[in-house]
This record gives sequence, structure tokens and C-alpha cells, in this order.
Amino acid sequence: MANDKGLIVSFGEMLIDFVPTVSGVSLAEAPGFLNAPGGAPANVAIAVSRLGGNASFVGKLGDDEFGHMLAGILKENNVSGEGIMFDQGARTALAFVTLRADGEREFMFYRNPSADMLLMPEELNLELIKSAKVFHYGSISLIVEPCRSAHLKAMEVAKEAGALLSYDPNLRLPLWPSAEEAREQIMSIWDKAEVIKVSDVELEFLTGNPNIDDESALSLWHSNLKLLLVTLGEKGCRYYTKSFRGYVEAFRVTAVDTTGAGDSFVGALLAKIVDDQSVLENEQRLREVLKFANACGAITTTKKGAIPALPNESEVLALINGA
Repeated sequence: MANDKGLIVSFGEMLIDFVPTVSGVSLAEAPGFLNAPGGAPANVAIAVSRLGGNASFVGKLGDDEFGHMLAGILKENNVSGEGIMFDQGARTALAFVTLRADGEREFMFYRNPSADMLLMPEELNLELIKSAKVFHYGSISLIVEPCRSAHLKAMEVAKEAGALLSYDPNLRLPLWPSAEEAREQIMSIWDKAEVIKVSDVELEFLTGNPNIDDESALSLWHSNLKLLLVTLGEKGCRYYTKSFRGYVEAFRVTAVDTTGAGDSFVGALLAKIVDDQSVLENEQRLREVLKFANACGAITTTKKGAIPALPNESEVLALINGA
């Protein structure tokens, strides 16, 4: 079935998360692991699609069983795979994820190099990227060449074609050579994005300021920005635009696994603004959209794994109307 909604193209990595069958133990103590598809940009694409939006993923997978499994999962979830490449020589990335007793995570990555890191600018499906109304990306694709150049090229092509640029840095410190390099590269493309979402932890990392407040957030403001969001986990989110700022509280749920909650939040936001960006200039409507996005994020924490937990519209409305 053709989707007539504006296209949201998500660029970056897709990988397999190995999640322990038992929460609250170290990787070494885990009795077994479940393989769960992951990777923030792919999660966002599926989050959009699950809410009835029009999503496409651009990235590179290994020409291996896991890579074809991930491509299949995108297809099953009605995410266009026109932008997917397969690498003959490199494996699909893997991550072992420890679930602490409080539902938060720690990561150990296997990427040396993985297929996603080897995406080259000349392999990009530029026609697909040019057709995007929203182009969304993270920072993991900035860590090494040639993927970094592919990322910059895709961003430039999308921008020239009139797409709204959306950025969620999605800090994964273990993947970077150093904290300084992470900060520098994440900030190197900061002033290009029009919508930026950071978590409270990322805000502290990028500003060096332990206070999660308006002053700290606004130190990251730049003139091209239309919306800056700071997500506060179970405390909700703060929003900043040129004309107004405020806070939207979270929904109370029992969190089992926070994986993918931020991606679910971003997917919901993008799905709601792709065909009407005037929402970004209307505080009342923006607050409604952020309430919806908070509900999406909350639901995603109530099940293990990111993709299985991403909600559809009726699940979100049930939470909002029941609250």
C-alpha cells in the first residue's frame, strides 16, 4: 500500500544487540542472550512506520545472515530498503548490552570494522535522499571514514533538496577514540540541524555543565535551529524554540528496558511534524506532539528490546487517554 505521507529518511547504523536473558547481571554473568535488532537510526525509521508514517533507511549491512535478517526486519516493518547496501567483506555490527537492575544499559561493541562504517559517498542513493522531507541522523556515522564522508554528503544533498535536518547525537562513548574526539565531532555538524534532541546525559557531556537547566541547554542553541529538545528520562522533556520554551511531563510506567525509548520519542515527533512544520511555531500544538512523543517513549520502556517495543498509534492514544 502506497504511503502518501512525507518521506522521513533515517541515515546511519543498524546492528544486532545481544541482550542478556536476565536483567541486573554483568555480561560475564549472563546465562544467555537474545538477539535483538537495533541501531538508533533504524529504530527511528521503524518507529515512524509503526505510527503510520513513511520511512526509509540508508546504511550498509554485512552480506551475512545478520545483515539479511536486519534488512528483512525493515521490510516487515514497512520501511523502504532502497537505501541499503551490503558489504561483501565486513560483518554486520554487534553490540552486547547489559541491562542493569534499574533498566539502564551498558554496551560492548564488536565493530572492527563493521559494514556500516564502510559506506562510501558514491554508494549513496541520492534520488532517495533528495526525496526526503525530513533527513534524520546520529553521530556514530561520524566516527570513521569513509562513512563520515558519506554522512556529510547525504546531509548536504538532503539540505539542498529542502529537507528538514534532524539530529540525535546518540552518544556511545565506547565507540569513540576519546571523549574529546566525540565532543568535537558531534559538535562539528551541530549548526546544520534544525531539530536537535539530546538526553540530559548528553547535555552534560556536550556542555561540561552538570546543571540540567535552561541556561545549559540554550548554550547549545544556534541560529538555524527550529527546535531543541532535552529528554529527561522518566521526568519528561524540555523544549526550546526561537519564540518559546517549556516542559512536558512524562507518563508513569514500569520501565523494564530503556533501549529505544529516545528513538521512539524522535520517531513520533518526526512523524507528527513531517507534513506540517508549522507545529514548531505553535506552542500549544507542539506540546500536544511532545506529549504524544513522551507516551511513545514511555511505552517503549515497558518491554525488552527496542523494535518489538515500539508502539502503534492506538497503543499511544490508549496511554494518553487513560492517564
